[in-house]
Amino acid sequence: MTAVAPASLRLATRNAEVLLAALARTRGQELVRRPGFVAMNGPGLLRVLLLGPDPAADDVAEISRLVAEAEGRTTVEDPFGTVDGTPWPLVPRQLPVMIRQPSPLPDPELDVTRVTTAEELAVAERTVLDGFPLPGFAPGEAFPPALFEDDTARMHIARRDGAVAGACVTVLDESAAGVYWVTTLPEHRSRGVGRALMHQVLNEVTDRPMTLSAAVAGKPLYDSLGFATTAVATWWSTPA
Repeated sequence: MTAVAPASLRLATRNAEVLLAALARTRGQELVRRPGFVAMNGPGLLRVLLLGPDPAADDVAEISRLVAEAEGRTTVEDPFGTVDGTPWPLVPRQLPVMIRQPSPLPDPELDVTRVTTAEELAVAERTVLDGFPLPGFAPGEAFPPALFEDDTARMHIARRDGAVAGACVTVLDESAAGVYWVTTLPEHRSRGVGRALMHQVLNEVTDRPMTLSAAVAGKPLYDSLGFATTAVATWWSTPA
């Protein structure tokens, strides 16, 4: 019997697929598409996203091959929590997949602006690389300028007392928006930076729901903003 995923989880998965395909294209990495998954496969990095709760055996076998041949960081994101990655061997962690229907929020209490220039993009990228953190990328590699050319992806910077304090990425597809890499630099944490970023990006997207995968530290913020958990995803990753 084929498992049926909630509609909200399908929206979140589709948005993550759009991001993965855009990253592969703009980073110049191989994009692998199969009925049950999509993967970005490049030097030093393999990122796999399951597209449904019951991938075929040959799709799971292909993921196993990709993982076995990968050199560097590997992540297999299973939004449906149905695949066992222990034989690969990768380490699991659980992340809630959350969704929020559009509704207005107060303006952010900090200065949050959308990135529009190459100089701002470089600053925002460095903020995510350092604060998230996101290691292993040279400047311009994680978020190439081409990623933002067609408005599928946007990046925002938050400033506190005039200093860059945080950044995030949003991705828009035909049915939903997703927010990724919500980052606060260590010296600005617990000062409302993440909340300010979220208020801004949520107020910019008024015609479709917003989705995200929440880390433990960020979930109370997202709960307070009206996000609801639709599923708990399993992320299988290279051991630290």
